[in-house]
Amino acid sequence: MASSSDNIKVVEVSRVTPSSDSNESSTEFSLPLTFFDIYWLKFPPVKRIYFYKLSTESSSTPAYFNTVILPKLKHSLSLTLPHFLPLAGNLVWPPHAAKPFVIYKPKDGVWLTVAESSTGDEFDRLSTHEPRYAVESHPYLPELLTSNEVAAVLSLQITFFPSKGFSVGYAINHAVVDGQSIVMFMKAWAHMCNCDQENPSLMPELTPFLDRSVVQDPEGTDMEYLKVWSTIKWPGLDPNPRSLQLLPASKVSPNIVRATFKLTRQEKKKLREKVLSQLNESSTEEDMKQVRLSTFVLAFAYTLVCIVKAKGKEIERRIKLGFAVDCRARLDPPIPSNYFGSCIIGASSSCVEAESLLQENGIISAVERLREMIKGLEKGVLEGAKEKFKEDMTPEPGTGAIWTAGSTRFDVYGVDFGWGRPVFTEVTTIDRTGAVSFTASRDGDGGVEVGVVLNNNDQMEVFQDLFHGGLK
Repeated sequence: MASSSDNIKVVEVSRVTPSSDSNESSTEFSLPLTFFDIYWLKFPPVKRIYFYKLSTESSSTPAYFNTVILPKLKHSLSLTLPHFLPLAGNLVWPPHAAKPFVIYKPKDGVWLTVAESSTGDEFDRLSTHEPRYAVESHPYLPELLTSNEVAAVLSLQITFFPSKGFSVGYAINHAVVDGQSIVMFMKAWAHMCNCDQENPSLMPELTPFLDRSVVQDPEGTDMEYLKVWSTIKWPGLDPNPRSLQLLPASKVSPNIVRATFKLTRQEKKKLREKVLSQLNESSTEEDMKQVRLSTFVLAFAYTLVCIVKAKGKEIERRIKLGFAVDCRARLDPPIPSNYFGSCIIGASSSCVEAESLLQENGIISAVERLREMIKGLEKGVLEGAKEKFKEDMTPEPGTGAIWTAGSTRFDVYGVDFGWGRPVFTEVTTIDRTGAVSFTASRDGDGGVEVGVVLNNNDQMEVFQDLFHGGLK
């Protein structure tokens, strides 16, 4: 079978600049990094792709795409960027500065790649939940330009699929933007694309809050994180501690397979009852009164057990579990929900013995460990943050890690540019990290879409049987 890269042609690479109608876009602008941003300073870019199916034969022609859809997407992007100037700028770390910061200069902008697939069949294969090789979607995503001296914040790629539709993919610098912020931007862009006014405005919930002074750091956590980053040695990474080069992303083997699985509302209910029943057998009545099984805990614990069993002997003996915590509402005082930047921190567990997850009640071991982690956040989301960061950056030899990506709280299927909601969206970053992605179901029925990456087709077949079989 031909690779996806053989089926795609790059038509244009250009820089989309903020609309010149805005005074802000003609003014130099800078934004400091907080310790939340610096936590993710050198992480590889986060990438996501949205697929949009065009409903009629006339709207899915190259002529319509090139004369209507693409110009409208570009124009609305230009109108949106003045509100999100950090995205149009770059991350820099001049010799005089104690830490990196984002700077936007007039005529800066976001790099946009426009491409065209030679066949619409690619669209159908890439926009399905069914298993496929992970590398197949990579040509439809942009690269993020970075160097020792400067790093882009955002890059985009729009790809047309003849007779089918188009995709929008992004790559973001996690040191500047987190998941909630990029979804806010994507929804703002879609809102602008749907407006007919010459100078449309944004609703308050889509207007970014850029004041970094609301994030307090009396203990100098930002500088502690920078010290940790300066000690990390990585093959292919410039040893200069002030380099803005990102950690090299792991190469994705052509055998790596990904798929998306849906956990419906009814299946969640059945799973919750099953877990509560098992917990009841080993817990006191008083303990059971304290049990609250969130969708996240259920979905992650269940998926985790299925992954460990599917990988079998290939799984590491000890596994660290991790997930990102949105800190906006957890800080004291809380900060606005439309705060723009990275405002998440990693929460990780001590290592779990893989053997415990392989037992008949393995899901209980996973649930209890996740509940412990969440309960630990009640002491304060930043409790022991410096120490945990260092531990996560220097893992023990012989241990593995399974983290999560995305969130069911992000309304990613609400990003509608005017030609309908996406038929499918996926976090492609998990291809390289092995993380599990979570997205609220497109159907809006309370279900969860779970993205999983495994080493080969055999493992994926075992995982499918386990995942579906355990819900019957």
